[in-house]
Amino acid sequence: MYSKELTKGTLQPIILTIINNKGRMYGYEITQEVKKMTAGKIDISEGALYPILHKLEAKKVLETEKVYIGKRIRKYYKVTKEGKKTVESVTIEINDFINTLSLIFNTKPI
Repeated sequence: MYSKELTKGTLQPIILTIINNKGRMYGYEITQEVKKMTAGKIDISEGALYPILHKLEAKKVLETEKVYIGKRIRKYYKVTKEGKKTVESVTIEINDFINTLSLIFNTKPI
């Protein structure tokens, strides 16, 4: 598993991209999907997930829908139309960042 220091700045783009790709997701589902996709290398705690979701909802990047599951209410998150632009820009930025990191960390042939 990657350290929290390493993943901290990438959680928001990861969450946004996964919700965008799936259409709509609820909190626990997001954590499990990230864990599955990364073979357990990235584990998002509820303490990290929900503040990001609430922040993105406040910025109108995400919208929510409440669905009754028996006696429980499940809150689904979905990327808004305006949020699609955010997903696009963070995807470009994160890919550029990855390319920049590879310039620093890739070993050069001797």
